[in-house]
Amino acid sequence: MRHLLLAAAVTLMAANVYAACTAESPKHTVALAELYTSEGCDSCPPADKWLSGLAARGLTADRVVPLALHVDYWDYIGWKDVFAQPKFTERQRELSRLGGSTFVYTPQVVMSGRDFRGWGSAAFDAQVRSVNAKPAQADIKLGVAPADGGLKVSADAVSRTRNTAQLYIALTQSRIVSNVKAGENRGATLKHDYVVRDWIGPVALNNDGRVRFDQTLIGPKGAPTNDLGVVALVQDAKTGEILQALTLNACKT
Repeated sequence: MRHLLLAAAVTLMAANVYAACTAESPKHTVALAELYTSEGCDSCPPADKWLSGLAARGLTADRVVPLALHVDYWDYIGWKDVFAQPKFTERQRELSRLGGSTFVYTPQVVMSGRDFRGWGSAAFDAQVRSVNAKPAQADIKLGVAPADGGLKVSADAVSRTRNTAQLYIALTQSRIVSNVKAGENRGATLKHDYVVRDWIGPVALNNDGRVRFDQTLIGPKGAPTNDLGVVALVQDAKTGEILQALTLNACKT
């Protein structure tokens, strides 16, 4: 009986390690940095490392929200990127089209909806400051709670551009270590953060410029809860401009 009680106590403690938490977007616009990358691209690891280091440089989530979207069009050269999804390639192509471009490449950083080639320089910090200086064109409230194998997500968004705004939700995973066995990065051990594992949207706002989202997002099998996060963003469908972005992880008790 003592063993049963001990096992029950351990189970209860493990279940209560994480609790529901909420966040609201600030009054200023938060920059969104989308890195389009691939494990099959030998020039991508430096960009992956750069994205992982943003917070350590003071570019915290109230200033810039990072996302790593792995594309699938390099899979044919010898290494299938398990984090790549066709929908990420489609998004990259659509953003390029909205920006007036006819091609895509990796690594590519799309900054608040626009191609930004100065990501590895001081120009990126300046661009973040420029975005942050703008009043937010949308407001987001985000709630995250632990669920069996994932996170239960609730999001409320209100946009001032009612007719063209759309909501997207991303489930992200950080602290990933991957051993590449073929292709251009053969033999390399790659580390990834903010990798998008699930992508939902676009979710249209109603005639009042509002939307409510409630859904449980299932993470990769075996992924620790503290490695998972949720990003909510509101985007102008006509221009690709990011009106606001917000990120949140499950809170520890």
